[in-house]
Amino acid sequence: MLSRKLDPEDLRRIETGPIEREFHGQTSAKSSVPDSLSTVAVDFAGVTKSYGNKVVVDELSFSVASGECFGLLGPNGAGKSTIARMLLGMTCPDAGAITVLGVPVPARARLARRGIGVVPQFDNLDQEFTVRENLLVFGRYFGMSTRESEAVIPSLLEFARLERKADARVSELSGGMKRCLTMARALINDPQLIVMDEPTTGLDPHARHLIWERLRALLARGKTIILTTHFMEEAERLCDRLCVLERGRNIAEGRPQALIDEHIGCQVMEIYGGDPHELLSLVKPHSQRIEVSGETLYCYAPDPEQVRTQLQGRAGLRLLLRPANLEDVFLRLTGREIEE
Repeated sequence: MLSRKLDPEDLRRIETGPIEREFHGQTSAKSSVPDSLSTVAVDFAGVTKSYGNKVVVDELSFSVASGECFGLLGPNGAGKSTIARMLLGMTCPDAGAITVLGVPVPARARLARRGIGVVPQFDNLDQEFTVRENLLVFGRYFGMSTRESEAVIPSLLEFARLERKADARVSELSGGMKRCLTMARALINDPQLIVMDEPTTGLDPHARHLIWERLRALLARGKTIILTTHFMEEAERLCDRLCVLERGRNIAEGRPQALIDEHIGCQVMEIYGGDPHELLSLVKPHSQRIEVSGETLYCYAPDPEQVRTQLQGRAGLRLLLRPANLEDVFLRLTGREIEE
């Protein structure tokens, strides 16, 4: 079944009609944020946001340098999406100050948004249009003419590795291809800052690695990325720095490996298959710290072989020795796993 093709009337309607998608909120012609910016792309200073009696973001402060990938790491309900909405000027903070690309938000959010590309958590592509048509339509939301959009579409298709799918309907694409198209669409206005909300949620491992490769390509171009995620491996692989969020608070900030070294600093022995509370007395003398989560006992030990020797011969136990990671940091700081 063929896609319904765009005709000139479609394009005129898109060009002159109101923009219904909340993010864009402007019908003015394309305009770039000034290039003469400081090295700080985004700054949150003491930002608080509540809904009713619930504090969602609690006196949050962080800065994002131009050209880096900055991660907002936390479980569902940690405030990541609210932070992204405030950054885009879609939600107003109750207190504090936000600066994006050198301008105050929400006061001048429309100007800031002209320099931002957004990759939402869920793809909101037009299923009946082709890959090329989706890019063409999205350019109109930034006041780009057909000629301007067509000039950049080939490079966007190349970035997304969708050159051979340019005339395919979105409904014919795999999940990974759709995600790549959503990323390419966010680049139509050549943004300085790209905000990505859980970009690999729901993707299989192969598609996830493809997205990671594309994100690294953007960083190599000098783009600034703010990445919200609850995938620890994703944060470790991609982020130059990150902020660990717990109930809207910044509980730790820094480079991934620096956070691991500061809060963990040793290898981790995971022990399954027995009552973890019964094993505490056996492993405690050989561990710097012990955490229990569900049926798993986490031993942070300078010499894991001493722990292994102590448990040798106990039936049913399974031991896994691995390097410390960000999940251990989160468990250490909050007392719970990030999936909760």
